[in-house]
This record gives sequence, C-alpha cells and structure tokens, in this order.
Amino acid sequence: MIYFDNNDTTPLHPDVLEAMLPYLKDKFANPSSLHNLGLEAESAVDEARSRIAEAIGCKPKELIFTSGATESNNFAILGSARARPSRKHLIISVVEHASVLNVAKRLEDEGYRVTKLLVDNQGYVSSDALRKALDEDTFLVSIVHANHEIGVIQDVKSLAEIAHEKDAWFHTDAAQALGKIPFNVEDFGVDLASFNGHKLHGPKGIGALYFNRKTRPKRLMEGAPQEFDLRPGTENVPAIVGFGRAVEIAVQDLNEVTTHLKLLVNRLTEGLSEIPDTLLNGPPPDERMPGNLNVTLLYIEGEAILMHLSNRGICVSSGSACSSKSLTPSTVLTSIGLLHEEAHGAIRYSLSRFNTAEEVEEVIEKTGEVVELLRAMTAFVPEKHSERQGGKSFYRQR
Repeated sequence: MIYFDNNDTTPLHPDVLEAMLPYLKDKFANPSSLHNLGLEAESAVDEARSRIAEAIGCKPKELIFTSGATESNNFAILGSARARPSRKHLIISVVEHASVLNVAKRLEDEGYRVTKLLVDNQGYVSSDALRKALDEDTFLVSIVHANHEIGVIQDVKSLAEIAHEKDAWFHTDAAQALGKIPFNVEDFGVDLASFNGHKLHGPKGIGALYFNRKTRPKRLMEGAPQEFDLRPGTENVPAIVGFGRAVEIAVQDLNEVTTHLKLLVNRLTEGLSEIPDTLLNGPPPDERMPGNLNVTLLYIEGEAILMHLSNRGICVSSGSACSSKSLTPSTVLTSIGLLHEEAHGAIRYSLSRFNTAEEVEEVIEKTGEVVELLRAMTAFVPEKHSERQGGKSFYRQR
C-alpha cells in the first residue's frame, strides 16, 4: 500500500516503538506507586514531559498529558469557560476541527455567545474580523494553527496579540503543527495549545495541553491528583514515552523532513495539475503545511476516487466531513467558497517522511487513470475542458 493519508494518522516510527516496548512489558508499574518500579515509571513520564516542553518552549509544569488533541481541545475551551465564569463569549473560526466546533455548540446550548469567524478563499482568518468580534465578554479565542484539510497556517502570533487587547485568552489547536513546522508557545504568545502523538509518528491515544502561568483551566473530571491536579487518572506510560520520543525525533529532523516533503508535494502538485479540470484548494504549496495537498477533480465524486485508488493500493482522504463515513461536504472546503459538488470531488493527499518520489509518480499515474475512468462514466463532463484547467487557473486567487 502507498499511504498518503498522514494528516489522518501516521505510522509509528520504529524508534518510538522501541522506546515504548519496555513500558509495555517489564516496566509496567503505576507511576503513582512509591516502590522502585513505580518511581521508574514516574521518571519516564517526567522525562517525556520535559522533552515535549523543551520542544514547544514551555516549562514542564505548564504541560499536562491527555488522551489526544480532541480531549485537549475540550479541556482548553470548557476549562477556560469554567475558569472565567463572568465572561460568556467564545470566538472560533469556521475551519476548526470538529472537537472545537462541537464544544462551541455545547456552550451555545448553555447560553454562551459564540462567534465563528469567516475565512478567505485560501482559508485565512482576518485580523480585522477578530478585532471587530472581540469584546469585554470574550473569555477565549480558539483558532487552529495548521488546518488538517487544506494545510493553511494561521498567523497565531498576531491573532493572539489581538485577543489579549481585550484580556481574552488565546488557544490554538496545534495537533497538525507540532513536529511539522516550528512551534514555540512563548514566541507565539498563546495561552493554551493542544497537541497529540499520532500525527507525528507517535502512538494513538495520547496528547497534551499546554497552559501558561497566567491561565489555568478548571479540571473537568474528578479523581486523584494526577497531572498537577488537573487531569485525574493513571497515566498511559507507554504512550507518553512514545509521544516524547516522537516529538524529539520530529524536532531533530524537522529541516531535513520539510525539504523532503516539499520536493515530493511540488512534484505531486505539478503532476496532478496536468489532469484536466483540477483545482487546488487552499494556499499554494509553498505557503501551506509541508506534505499537504488538497485538490478538486471536477465532475466526479471524491468517495469514488478514494475507493478506486484504494483498490489500486493507494490510501488518501476525500472531501467529506472529518468522519470518512459521512457524505456531508467538508465545512472547511465550503467555507473557502467551494460549491457542494466541488467539495464532494475533493481529495486530500498528505505525505510523511516515509513516502518516496517513486510513490508520488505512481500516485500521479493512478489518479489520472481513475479520473479518466470515472469521467467516462458520467454525463456531466463538458465536451470541452473548463477554462479553469491548468496553468495559473490551478490556483485560487486570494
């Protein structure tokens, strides 16, 4: 199989697995236990926390472990709401992950005001729009740093500065950013940030939430005082160890992997742009997340493309909602101006350090074959190719 769905999840790095194995076998103790095995497990958790804290530019005591970015996003938003009960206004963007959008809906049902900032046709949030939306009642602004579908990278530093003008806390979902682009919480001035392990060749079921010394979200669960008395429950030691090792490897190899991915995506972009009636969704490749490419192949369904590619040994993602079993068009794609039929024809290719130039050539070839096959089966393809095909028309102008 050729795996081009790395924004969904990534294969475990062999060195990460090696680091985890002792804690799945002999070093199995509860890190809260006071005997030697327990102290050894606690030390492993502390070491992983320090590695991740160093990578993002914070102190270890400003980082707690969670089950993943979804929990971290819930914790950041709901915990901030409970910590600032006098304020009842939340600001997010329309291109957030479902774990932010649905938490916002929950707060709305509880009587909070929620403002969803629109984006331009490449997915960028406007600083002016944020400034206009802010008021003295805003407790939190939550804007995703790197979008999982179209790869747009928001200027979270500027957005955080604007939020602070009204003393609003600023949170960013950085699940897709950590280990792929430089990320430093102090440089960006964010108050809270969410991360997870399985987007950067770490294990599933582990994530983290950063909060700075000026912010402390309220705990959402009751229990023992693990994770600085914020998140009760026995720590998932093997996953935490793997997460720490994955972050260490990703940061160490960041420049090398970024160069590799840019070369691959540039060639993939070039190859797919030669397919008639193909549109690039989001910013140009040199402005988006390394390894991400999202295109609409007009007149055919993305789900059909996905299945035909899968049958040919290629794994990609379609333009439906975050759940691959949903036929609802992606809110990210419709928010940047795509018609429903254009969103339904979208395919996301997301590459990792383990992908190769040979795989890219095969994906280009087989995508072309599938598109030709499916368009031959539909009556909706115009006799002449759209004027939007190829060249500059491949890019949506801002």
